[in-house]
Amino acid sequence: MGRKSLKETRQKEIVIAFYKVAKKEGIENASIARVADVLDVNPSLVMHYFKTKDDLLQALVDFNLEKYLSIYSVSGKVDSKEKLLQIIDNLFSRKWHRLFDDGVYYSCYSFIYRNKRFKNEFKELHDSLHQNFVVTLKDANEAGVIHIENFEQTAKLVFSIVDGAYYYLGMVDDEKEIESLSQCYKTHVLALLGIGN
Repeated sequence: MGRKSLKETRQKEIVIAFYKVAKKEGIENASIARVADVLDVNPSLVMHYFKTKDDLLQALVDFNLEKYLSIYSVSGKVDSKEKLLQIIDNLFSRKWHRLFDDGVYYSCYSFIYRNKRFKNEFKELHDSLHQNFVVTLKDANEAGVIHIENFEQTAKLVFSIVDGAYYYLGMVDDEKEIESLSQCYKTHVLALLGIGN
């Protein structure tokens, strides 16, 4: 494996700084100038790598995807019920929030209604997550852990539950209620997959 180029390293530093500013001050207040302040560099250096705030937002979506894909991290193929349950647990855990701030995520999401390019980027992010789950389902099916026919449709249904759960749970403060609802959603997903907990 080759070393990362200085350009890739610098771009990642800028995106992480942009994320920190957006998390602290809100995406609408995150600017190239504020990112430059955090990095203690001239704004022209940030603009050398990202010409506009939209370019930074697009890179932030890619950064988000990279973080979210770690949810599927298990050792080897999903060839046991335990590994599949681990991934399902991860999907309904607070790991998502620890990987990427919900406030920044939903602020970014709101841009899909105003920017076609951004809408396409967000759709690609979600399609990537779905496709990774399709691979998970195929591995589990091949190993005899589950027995389903339509992997694509099942993945979409599971993510409809996951996305709806996160949207709603973002409004709930009580940890016991969050745990109870998460368990309820997870039970429905397991039933959809034809496995018990």
